[in-house]
Amino acid sequence: MANTPSAKKATRKIAARTQVNTARRSRVRTFIRKVEEAIASGDQAAAQAALRVAEPEIARAAGKGVFHKNLAARKVSRLSKRVKALGA
Repeated sequence: MANTPSAKKATRKIAARTQVNTARRSRVRTFIRKVEEAIASGDQAAAQAALRVAEPEIARAAGKGVFHKNLAARKVSRLSKRVKALGA
């Protein structure tokens, strides 16, 4: 248990930051799921539109430190590869 005022404040800040990060992670997962659902349905136009919306959201999460930069790049790369394969 935190004893000093600064440690108590740090605990409060960590709790608030965890809430923000959890919400942001959940938001990104929702966007990724929408892209995957569009891919599963076979609609390339919808998949491309969903990817265009998801990509900046993933990048924003990486910029805020919710995801690692390379993880975000890998997710975008793999999703775009799958979307591109729909047209082929």
